[in-house]
Amino acid sequence: MQQFLDFFETMPVWMKAGWVFIVLAIFWILEGYYSLVKFNYKKWGHAKTNLILLAFVMIINSIFGLATVGVFLWLEESNFGLLHLFEAAIWIELLASLLVLDLIAQYGVHYLLHKVPWMWRLHIVHHSDKHVDATTGTRHHPLDFVIRESFALVAVIIMGMPIAFYFFYRILSVVFTYFTHANISLPGSLDKLLSYVIVTPNMHKFHHHNTLPWTDSNYGNMFSIWDRLFGTFVYGDTKKIVYGLDISDHTDDQNIGVQLGIPFNKNVISKPR
Repeated sequence: MQQFLDFFETMPVWMKAGWVFIVLAIFWILEGYYSLVKFNYKKWGHAKTNLILLAFVMIINSIFGLATVGVFLWLEESNFGLLHLFEAAIWIELLASLLVLDLIAQYGVHYLLHKVPWMWRLHIVHHSDKHVDATTGTRHHPLDFVIRESFALVAVIIMGMPIAFYFFYRILSVVFTYFTHANISLPGSLDKLLSYVIVTPNMHKFHHHNTLPWTDSNYGNMFSIWDRLFGTFVYGDTKKIVYGLDISDHTDDQNIGVQLGIPFNKNVISKPR
């Protein structure tokens, strides 16, 4: 198990970046054969905007990498964090770390991005996409991503986890991000069964419905237990889902300049959340 985790700790940057594009490409191709919704859109044109936003995210991620290294060096010297308070098998420590990261750096921050007005202004960019597919998983305003990464570091500090745990979480998170946003159709019974434990494509699509209350539901990224535990879980008929966001449907969802400016555009009205 330790050798497995050591691989992620020593994984070169080019391989991590390659993993992002490989996973994205796999789900992007699968969409063409197992589509949930038959979109009438220019797939490459739609992807362009989202991939440009991905480029911003990757630049920010490289900068955050420096802060991350500093945090882990401090944790190693101080032995700070919950994992230092008990002895357990490494797989138990890893699972506990993944659960806390998913709770704080995914569910928790996602909930706040919907409920705190100024944070919601940033998150509108993600929800403004009217054609949700695998590339939508990359669609985040740069400042939105900064907030998410900050919460991830908070989870790391609380647990005092080794850097290998964090890198494994990041690799796993990439898979779930593109899996849940991908425009793919799993057999209904399989999707519903999996949704008892993990976030599935159908489950996450309700979160991208254009109006409340579905918009404010299914915040999870990996584990569905948080939505079930905190009463934000929704599951129903995907045919009723309409993508986009009612308060930004008048904006150009494929114009990168428009999207970057949404949080500061007074013409885009933010409803009280």
